[in-house]
Amino acid sequence: MIKIEAAITTQNYQQIEILADTIWREHYIPIVGKPQIDYMLDKFQSVKAIEKQVEDGYEYFSIYYDETPVGYISIKEEKDTLFLSKIYVLSNYRGKKIGKTAMQFVEQKAKTYNLKRIRLTVNINNINSIKAYEKLGFKNIGALIADIGSGFVMDDYEMIKLVKS
Repeated sequence: MIKIEAAITTQNYQQIEILADTIWREHYIPIVGKPQIDYMLDKFQSVKAIEKQVEDGYEYFSIYYDETPVGYISIKEEKDTLFLSKIYVLSNYRGKKIGKTAMQFVEQKAKTYNLKRIRLTVNINNINSIKAYEKLGFKNIGALIADIGSGFVMDDYEMIKLVKS
């Protein structure tokens, strides 16, 4: 059974930090390298970073599969758009409809907030994720390069999906 719950406690954030460390190192080191992942985990996925993001309006959700924490989501309401900042699932749990369920959850959040679209960014070399987003109805609207400090950049595509009422 898949369950998605609001992550609102320091304990939730610690759990997300541990999940992020596992998922990001496995998935992204081949794409961007270990030094950038070390930097990004500290800057964006530490408990302190998550607490700051929540103060800035981001919402975090933990994903459970049969009561086991297996992933997480982060969203932020923008003007007429829901920004899907993060959606990650442990590799051992992929192929169990968790990502699809999580995306349905995100779409429902967009509808609840009366937003017309969902926006996300994805690394340009993250081919499997790009294909998965396209299969879910997202359209690639172009490249974005963001300087994240310490000589690192995020080289992403921005993708948009219109939300059906």
